[in-house]
Formats: sequence, structure tokens, C-alpha cells
Amino acid sequence: MANTRQSAKRARQANKRQARNTIVKSATRTALSKAVEAIKTKDASKAKEAYVQAIRALSKAASKGVIPAGRASRKISRLTALAKGALPEALNFKASK
Repeated sequence: MANTRQSAKRARQANKRQARNTIVKSATRTALSKAVEAIKTKDASKAKEAYVQAIRALSKAASKGVIPAGRASRKISRLTALAKGALPEALNFKASK
């Protein structure tokens, strides 16, 4: 139990942030698992859309501070490697210069 008005407010803020972060984390995990599943089934159109959504969700979560930037980067990298291995032509990966 908070002893001061300030600590009570901080507790309320923490609860709000925790609820918001839980929603964002859950959505990110769902997007990531859907992308992996779509890539593994080798359905090109579904995989492309799910891949883009997963990258977007991870980047957004990292920019909001919900997950660390390094973790998002690692997951994006691993998802990209999986996609390149399974469907390189369907996802139109461009050669680096």
C-alpha cells in the first residue's frame, strides 16, 4: 500500500504501463508466431503479409520500450533468416549494395 500521494500515483502509473505493455507484448508474440507458421507452411502470400506484420510489431514494441531493442533486432534477424531460407523469391529480398 502506498504511503504518500506521490507513491500512490506512481503505483497507478505502473499499473497502467504494465497493462499496456502486456497487450503490446501479447500482440507481438502472436504476430511473430503467425509469421513463423506462415513461413513454415510455404504459403507465399500469407507469409509475406505475416512477415511484414511481425517486423512492424517488433519494431514498434522496441521503440515504445516494451521490449529491449537488442531483443527485437535479434528476433527480426532470426525471422528474416528463416524467411530467406524457406521463401527467398516470395519475399523479394533485395541484394545489399
